Amino acid sequence: MFEIIKNTTIDFMGLKKYTFFFSGAVVAFGLFAVFQIYSGRANLGIDLAGGTSVQVRFEQQVQMDQVRKVLTAGGFPEASLQSVPEENIYIIKVSAKGEEEKMVGEKVVGLLRQGFPANPQTVESIAEIGPAIGKKLRTDALFALAVSAAAIILYLAWRFEFKFGVAAALATFHDVIMLVAIFYLLGREMDLLFITALLTIGGYSLTDTVVVFDRIRENIRLRKRTTFSETINLSVNEVLSRTVITSLTTFMACVALLLFGGIVLKDFSLALALGIIIGTYSSVFVASPIVAMWRGEKMVQVKR
Repeated sequence: MFEIIKNTTIDFMGLKKYTFFFSGAVVAFGLFAVFQIYSGRANLGIDLAGGTSVQVRFEQQVQMDQVRKVLTAGGFPEASLQSVPEENIYIIKVSAKGEEEKMVGEKVVGLLRQGFPANPQTVESIAEIGPAIGKKLRTDALFALAVSAAAIILYLAWRFEFKFGVAAALATFHDVIMLVAIFYLLGREMDLLFITALLTIGGYSLTDTVVVFDRIRENIRLRKRTTFSETINLSVNEVLSRTVITSLTTFMACVALLLFGGIVLKDFSLALALGIIIGTYSSVFVASPIVAMWRGEKMVQVKR
């Protein structure tokens, strides 16, 4: 009921050629990133690539370069390090090098204890995942995304019509691929939490898109003498305040999680925050223009 944006007359459809070009370029790069992920050449977490994660708490503060020096001397020069300085915690991740790689966690712990004998450590967790399991998880994650897209098409084809369903599925696909492209470009780690964020953002984007589609359907019945592009512009402007308020409040919650959720949830909350921006953009500049280009300007009654 609260409106921060009132009586706008923005020509969203007039911007579609620019937004389509931008989205097309990012999606093309995102598809390349997906190929890199499936091939195992992206910055994948150990749950997708296979490997070992060790979380160690030091009794006294220790510098990251000192920890890296000890690991490099012990045969793990490519180990990934994350720190929680206020708690003296280090998360050490070592990618799988082959099926013969065993007991990496114990080796890492042994190196740390030898390298810092005067600084006692507590091993909080050791997780080991083989490369075969990581490959299967990558395949299952991509399959889950494909199934969700198919479900979106079927639901909206029943709820509205087939063209709306395909447009919403393409918009959701656009959001997922764009988020993958950004994370790949930034070199951020992609793991199962990241896949969870992708599915969450897909659902969020779909909800926002359905709100816009509902208003379009209402205005089609009420304004039969306007073109389809004019109906879309009117509908998006009418729900713009709702879209901005919903996205802003959700985005603020994700930023709070990003700032105060701890190192484990850092990439997850970043993905959610970026995904909310992308999902809001796509519901306005991707989903509705796709329907308009497919249907043309002729008004056709949709299902009640």
